[in-house]
Amino acid sequence: MLKLHSISLTQFKNYHSRSFIFNDRIVGICGNNGVGKTNLLDAIHYLCFTKSYFTRIDQHNIQQGHQGFRIEGEIQLEKKKEKAACILRETGKKEFSVNDAVYEKFSDHIGRYPCVIIAPDDIQIITDGSEERRRFLDALLSQLDADYLQHLITYNRILLQRNSLLKNFAETGIRDLSLLDVLDEQLIKPGEYIFEKRKQLLVSFLPGVKKLYFEIAKQNEDISLTYQCELLQCSLIELLQLNRQKDLFVLRTTGGIHRDDIFFTLDNQPFKNIASQGQRKSLLFALKLAEMDVLKESKGFAPLLLLDDVFEKLDEDRIANLLNRVCIENKGQVLITDTNEERLRKHLDVLTVSYELIRL
Repeated sequence: MLKLHSISLTQFKNYHSRSFIFNDRIVGICGNNGVGKTNLLDAIHYLCFTKSYFTRIDQHNIQQGHQGFRIEGEIQLEKKKEKAACILRETGKKEFSVNDAVYEKFSDHIGRYPCVIIAPDDIQIITDGSEERRRFLDALLSQLDADYLQHLITYNRILLQRNSLLKNFAETGIRDLSLLDVLDEQLIKPGEYIFEKRKQLLVSFLPGVKKLYFEIAKQNEDISLTYQCELLQCSLIELLQLNRQKDLFVLRTTGGIHRDDIFFTLDNQPFKNIASQGQRKSLLFALKLAEMDVLKESKGFAPLLLLDDVFEKLDEDRIANLLNRVCIENKGQVLITDTNEERLRKHLDVLTVSYELIRL
């Protein structure tokens, strides 16, 4: 069992000093736009991932007029209660601790408190470029496998070095290909590891997404999901060699697992080109709920589920189907934000489950 019992925010976004206690498994958070509903969920995300879900720059989350913030939560993991804290100090240094033991590497914390968040901008996973889908996939696998995250960090670091070297060749007019050989060799181990883990996961994950999509949409549509990776055709070292001349010309690494994608089709056409807003949201929910299922199976307990303003542009049936899935079938803690308290209360009452409402 994973449950967030309480959270305290100090100088975090629009909160100067505020504490929340969560008594029920299902928590509704209501209020007008701009009162801090999303900020509260983002603070919870910090406790799970050591960082914001919405911005990569920690300083952007400091309350205006201040120079640091603190987030502290009491979390039940299995049968033990733990205290997790994230502090951004005035010096700009960030610290993260569990039970007052400070992490040397933030990456060591990832996966301790598994969490899934669904927010309005997540529709970019469906509509935008492949980077968004890789980010989604990497976030899931990093919670499942600490080695995956370390290999991903290593791969991205070497990839930056390789791209920098290619640009340096053009700027200096000197090509020392032996240096390129060394970086290519260093890319192999992390690249092949990432590829294998993605491939293994997606064999069962993608059919699960398709099944969940049908459950949410309640329509029999011709939808397809396919993993696209150049390493399905050849090894990474072969790919780097095949693309070397092209890489030297365009000054970047044009082949590798950093170009992987998950391709969605509807009626044999690109999904994002013809799908309605309701269909796009249904596919997004299917991806996120499949993520939740995978984490639950791996960890032995349900992850925290954070739903931020997800009901807009959804019809009543899809809202009911989604809430039934996350509040009834799912036994983990769920925190849901909505500007419309009456709508949220009506749908939760139908489920006949215990819940609490927090008004901001």
